[in-house]
Amino acid sequence: MSVTGPGRADTAPATGTWDGDPDPRVPWRVDGLLAPFVAAGALVSADVHVARRLGAIGGERDERVHLAIALAVASVRSGSVCVDLTDAPAAVAADLGDHDTGTSTGAGAGAGAGAGLPWPALDGPDGWRAAVRRSPLVADGTAGPADRPVRYVDDRVYLDRYWRDELTVRREVEARVGTPLAADSTALDASARRLFPDDADDRQREAVRVAGASLLTVLTGGPGTGKTTTVARLVAALQEVVGPDLRVALAAPTGKAASRLQESVNAEVSRLGAVDQNGVGPLSASTVHRLLGRRPGSSTRFRHDRTRRLPYDVVVVDESSMVSLPLMARLVEALRPEARLVLVGDPDQLASVEAGAVLGDLVEALHGRAVVRLTRTHRFGHELGGLAAAIRAGDADGTLTLLRAGGAHVRLTETAADLASPAELAGLRHDLEAAGRDLVAAARAGDASGALRALARHRLLLAHREGPAGVAHWAAQAEAWVDAVTGGRGDDGPWTPGRPLLVTENDVTSGLSNGDTGVVVRDVGGDGTQDAVVVAFGDANRPHLVRPHRLPAVQTVHAMTVHRGQGSQFDRVTVLLPPATSPLLTRELLYTAVTRARDSVHVVGSEAAVRAAVERPIRRASGLRHAL
Repeated sequence: MSVTGPGRADTAPATGTWDGDPDPRVPWRVDGLLAPFVAAGALVSADVHVARRLGAIGGERDERVHLAIALAVASVRSGSVCVDLTDAPAAVAADLGDHDTGTSTGAGAGAGAGAGLPWPALDGPDGWRAAVRRSPLVADGTAGPADRPVRYVDDRVYLDRYWRDELTVRREVEARVGTPLAADSTALDASARRLFPDDADDRQREAVRVAGASLLTVLTGGPGTGKTTTVARLVAALQEVVGPDLRVALAAPTGKAASRLQESVNAEVSRLGAVDQNGVGPLSASTVHRLLGRRPGSSTRFRHDRTRRLPYDVVVVDESSMVSLPLMARLVEALRPEARLVLVGDPDQLASVEAGAVLGDLVEALHGRAVVRLTRTHRFGHELGGLAAAIRAGDADGTLTLLRAGGAHVRLTETAADLASPAELAGLRHDLEAAGRDLVAAARAGDASGALRALARHRLLLAHREGPAGVAHWAAQAEAWVDAVTGGRGDDGPWTPGRPLLVTENDVTSGLSNGDTGVVVRDVGGDGTQDAVVVAFGDANRPHLVRPHRLPAVQTVHAMTVHRGQGSQFDRVTVLLPPATSPLLTRELLYTAVTRARDSVHVVGSEAAVRAAVERPIRRASGLRHAL
């Protein structure tokens, strides 16, 4: 469970009635058991309102039940799908920055603010667990009444809709794993060996065999391990052995990721022989939402569901770590019973910004069944690969040793304080100025391809959107540094050549998706004269040019959050870490940031910040990982 983010109310009293400033995130007045939880920042207004509203409707006055429901709401708000009553005190303590774990008179709370909270006694006939289970608001167990808003299962408390989504995914996965297909193993093996002739590609060949013999394949691996190559050749093998004419759908959680998937898979298919190319054909990718077919006015229901199945034989979902539990539930229930599902992604990256960590849960729960992990890195050098491995393993000492050793591909600017001094930022400034010069020079010359290549050479990544260690501050600083060495905007207004842009909404008309990045480029006429500007997006070899008046919503992108950068690759990456006390500083965030780099990574931060990140894995409460 995680309760980080806007719920913090660090100036509130520790106990009693919270009657603070009119912050919409925090109730004006909360008394009784929930008050100290609000004061500590473990709960915010929406959590308390939902719990007490349900209590009023269902006639439940026991504040211990209100607390459990409010914590379940807080869990969903911050990425979990439930709250584990046994683990809740320690989880809240960790999320509030109390990393010493001890005991209290409650249910095993951590030290500090977490331990100071008045956790109800968990056990006994009148304990917290018993109070929740007998509540008229709660369906007790998997066979409990279907009309209750809250569900209790194995010490976990869910809002009922999330329990039902988890149940849907579990049942569909169990059915797919438990239904072996009568595939020609000899033909599959021969196809796998033909498509992956290198002796070192044994894991890729195993992925082909699993996909041929199972309705579910979970293909995992870090960046550069060949997941996209494996997908393209896996589809070719299925067309050869199981097909022909299999109907194949490619999908990803975001428009940007879908575009990259389509481009990468088709490029890989083009490298195959003529027979395989003809068998696979051109493949198109879409977002998962578009694949399912949005219903107007609804963000949770789709045109394709149990009553109107998707018409595909094979569905491949890339970047599956970013797929939320509700969306995964809608996808698996819309698949035809005999359709193959291939989930592709890196479970060590940041999970969905919404509730659930489905890919990681499945990898843990399946214990190798239907799971193939690619481990041989083709893109990274030894230094980057070793750093990513140390972070993933939670080895803070090893991570710091590799960062401090430096080299051509790894660099650390170790700051003495939480926020770097101007002298400590000299390297970052140099990198931003160098990248900015190249970008602006190409854009002013009307070289769209060169500008897009320059845009992909370096990216500044941060954990926060706001604050002194946030994107808003550092994007402005980066822009000022670049303007200083390139002469600034002049009289070009908002469409200055060299201005990097981030698309913030999907737009079918322009062909752009939320997360796409581009750059304003001078449009030079055939006689060499200047003629307005265009904005270049996409592949540098085939730029997609859009006039400014046709753009959807965009913003300048001299820096971005690590979440925004997920699914992208840059030649060089600078990661500016927040203070060690930041609740956003996690192992998954640092791993995701570092693995955005193709060639080199520069980490700027204190030793304490690096240690905090590596030693703080994201905790997302879920029953899925325990259920299969």
